[in-house]
Amino acid sequence: MDGMLLAKAIVLGASAIGAGIAMIAGLGPGIGQGMAAAYGAQAVGRQPDASDKITQTMLLGQAVAETTGIYSLVIALILLFANPLIRLLS
Repeated sequence: MDGMLLAKAIVLGASAIGAGIAMIAGLGPGIGQGMAAAYGAQAVGRQPDASDKITQTMLLGQAVAETTGIYSLVIALILLFANPLIRLLS
């Protein structure tokens, strides 16, 4: 019984560490979106006539970049609340 309790504690601890590491992936999209917005504003300042195309391209790029953050959040939530690894111990 103690062995099973220890194994469960190890799996839960490793899952919490894994969730924390997965959330580090949220830093990349935040930095990337900030840089894209800065460069987009700079480009609109240089070429105001092309602002519609610049804004459209910038928003599409930010939407694609945001998927990385969403995926990391989903993985972290699965590891914390619906941990599939606990079922393997039974």
